[in-house]
Amino acid sequence: MSRRRTWTEITVVLMLSLGASALYSVLQIIDDLSQTTPLGEQSTALNSSTTTVQYVDLARQLLGIAVDLAPVALVCMLLWESSRPHLGRLGIDRFRVRPDLGGAALIALGIGIPGLALYFTGRALGITVAVDPAALDSHWWTIPVLLLSAVRSGLQEEVIVVGYLYARLRDDLGWGRWQVILSTAVLRGSYHLYQGFGAFIGNAVMGVVFGWIYTKWGRLLPLVITHVLLDATVFVAYPFVARAFPGLFS
Repeated sequence: MSRRRTWTEITVVLMLSLGASALYSVLQIIDDLSQTTPLGEQSTALNSSTTTVQYVDLARQLLGIAVDLAPVALVCMLLWESSRPHLGRLGIDRFRVRPDLGGAALIALGIGIPGLALYFTGRALGITVAVDPAALDSHWWTIPVLLLSAVRSGLQEEVIVVGYLYARLRDDLGWGRWQVILSTAVLRGSYHLYQGFGAFIGNAVMGVVFGWIYTKWGRLLPLVITHVLLDATVFVAYPFVARAFPGLFS
């Protein structure tokens, strides 16, 4: 595949997924900074209800997850067509309990605790907005949908930003290891800018760590599992913690 076609493919994939999210986030932070209310006093919500009609809301949540996963399926198909073995290229050809699950748990601890500390530091400095990660109304399906949302985030971000972009930038375009790691880390931070500058820094650092691990291990699955564990913990635990400690996240 020619370099021009490779860049065209990358552009299309990103504009259908996280590249578009990054552009919207940049516009959002510009808008936030233009408001009279300081950034640290603003808020945003994830996984929000879209209507008071319960099953319409459920259908919309599931549809949104499916739509977000479509680009993941697309990049898998693109790599499938251009690589043998395709799954081995992504590092998801088989499951290994110790490195994939045990390693993911260790990475989650190493990322999650500093990430939480960075969030509170950003809030104290006024560079991070208040984030409600679980703004869904309470229904029997709330927790399952939040868990599916965590799976969506893990697959979307790691398969596209790490698995796909590393394959295209490093293997197909010949970029150097740290050139790929740093550029994709900036992308990861950029589509979190709507949460403030603290989120940008934290996610960019996470991108560097994940990139380093991926280039060392050659395994994408531990990163996907790590991401799912982190998001699932935050999404599900937040409402309980917020109710128990009402002033903690204000």
